[in-house]
Amino acid sequence: MPLLKAVLLAIAVGYVAIAALVWLAQERLIFMPVAVRVPPQAPAGWRLEKVSVAATDGTALAGVLLLPAVPRSPLVIYYGGNAEEVTASASLAQAEYGARAVLLMNYRGYGESGGKPGEKALLADALHLFDWAAARPDIDPSRIALHGRSLGTAVAVPVAAARSVKCVVLTSPFASALDVAREIYPWLPVSWMLRHPFDSGRLAPRIHAPALMLAGEDDTIIPKRHSDRLAAAWGGPVERLSLPGFGHNDLDLNPRYREAIRAFLERCL
Repeated sequence: MPLLKAVLLAIAVGYVAIAALVWLAQERLIFMPVAVRVPPQAPAGWRLEKVSVAATDGTALAGVLLLPAVPRSPLVIYYGGNAEEVTASASLAQAEYGARAVLLMNYRGYGESGGKPGEKALLADALHLFDWAAARPDIDPSRIALHGRSLGTAVAVPVAAARSVKCVVLTSPFASALDVAREIYPWLPVSWMLRHPFDSGRLAPRIHAPALMLAGEDDTIIPKRHSDRLAAAWGGPVERLSLPGFGHNDLDLNPRYREAIRAFLERCL
């Protein structure tokens, strides 16, 4: 019995220690800031404007605005994944979105943006940047679309719920970060531990803008069933594209990926 008690105590201590480590390190597991490694470049014939906007708390948010040779252009605002420096994809703006302005702003702590990332801060920043972009004279505020990828889908959805947008593109989306965490850590009480639940499913029913949801059938990071849950909760029309043989990080290597986005924007914008 003393040996059994010692073993059970060691297991309990180990469990508590692992749970505490996960709780303390969750920001590092969710957010993986990346610095600017390559200077952003605009597509040929486009203008690249470096952007620095002060958040509501004064934090400097940095990125780029890409402008085609179109007066009062429609706009696509892109929200990247948890380990993505978004200005690195500036040169692909035309290939992905056609002749539409594209705003690529890094989250707090990413690229040249200051501060530290967190759910509340990212959502507040996204709303502030939306309003900043919509007020520009060279942007048509009645034709703004959102595109989120992975973590960025959980930023795009609250913006779509709070602002008037024409349409939403979601790549590898999920209904709730809590659902994803429960699958990764089924042996932990994640509902008590998670500080950044990113509950898109709760907001989805109130969004009536059309959505395009793209998912890889072989995605092991955010399995396609999470995208299906969000699509089922969406309040507006939903188009879905599932790409067999593709996972979480390689969807854009399939030519159908960008073709579907451009065609969707053509119909909506």
